[in-house]
Amino acid sequence: MAIKHNNQIQKNHFRKDWQRRVRCHFDQAPQKIRRRGARSAKAAALAPRPVDKLRPIVRCPTIKYNRRVRAGRGFSLAELKAAGIPKLYAPTIGIAVDHRRQNLSEESLAANVARLKAYKERLVVFPRKAGKPKAGDSKETDLSKTSISASSAAALPIVPYSTAVTEIKKSEMPKQIEGGAYRKLRTVRADKRNQGMREKRAKDKAEAEANKK
Repeated sequence: MAIKHNNQIQKNHFRKDWQRRVRCHFDQAPQKIRRRGARSAKAAALAPRPVDKLRPIVRCPTIKYNRRVRAGRGFSLAELKAAGIPKLYAPTIGIAVDHRRQNLSEESLAANVARLKAYKERLVVFPRKAGKPKAGDSKETDLSKTSISASSAAALPIVPYSTAVTEIKKSEMPKQIEGGAYRKLRTVRADKRNQGMREKRAKDKAEAEANKK
């Protein structure tokens, strides 16, 4: 509410010199040119190594956006193992690693393993000293035929998946699970939970029968 009558002004700092503290960004256009030059200088300094790392294909979180795919933080240890790349060697050849990430589906695991294998086929490792290659370095014939790419993301882009609805025949439908999917999941969960107890009972029963004899 507005203050009525001729009362004392509250000490709320409404009379600060606020115009002196306003920041205006009139240098946006030159900063754009400066950033572009910095990117070019960085690419030239790192050449022939790409300026970025290879990132995995992951789905966006929440039901609203999980139809979209984007670049993730790093490849999981399971994906590196399936592709035959040691986890300590991967960062040295430009592959991002995220040891906390877990694969929740076979499709994501297969897609990222295929991405790693495609990267390995195109990867060229230059020797530290010219003419003295070590184990793991590329051959001279591969070095001469190299087509340098300044960005791993540009060389192996993430293509959006098709979100269109597809129709299938009734004969292609998967067979129904006996008792229903819910009952099947509950049974499998109970079997896994009670596996140790059942094995112990069977072992004790076998020992008791052996002692009777």
